[in-house]
Amino acid sequence: MFTAKHFRAKAAESAAALKDTDVPSEIREFQRSEESFNALAENEDWLANNFDKIVHSQDTPLKEGAAGKPAADATVAEIEERILRCLGAAVILQWNTIPTKLQRELFDTAGSMGDVLKSAALRGQIARFLHKHKDEGSVADSVSKPNMMKGMPRGT
Repeated sequence: MFTAKHFRAKAAESAAALKDTDVPSEIREFQRSEESFNALAENEDWLANNFDKIVHSQDTPLKEGAAGKPAADATVAEIEERILRCLGAAVILQWNTIPTKLQRELFDTAGSMGDVLKSAALRGQIARFLHKHKDEGSVADSVSKPNMMKGMPRGT
């Protein structure tokens, strides 16, 4: 997972790429990316500076660190990564029930995460993943309507 230093480096990459383009859509994308990475860096700094003031999950045992401050077994980044994985899985499980307009917005946002120069490859991976899993139905559907999924061939 990223640290504030990594986020600032990505913001600097976006700023550098911004200088090399005259295309309005790329300018907006690089500006948005730079602002986003700077905000993430600030958030990571805030989390690190206020770790002792944050309400901690009960499943993250705290212990005393070298400076006498609480130190978690898992870093803030690891905790956030777990939360993001859970949220992502929840979205995928409900994907077929999400309105098409919101699906497109989520796809566009997810496809623009990370390295701007590799966003086309990421969008392709996301599209293939969604297509592969589109007919599986959500877990909620298969639990509340168990007989609907029985006897139905995949891909129909």
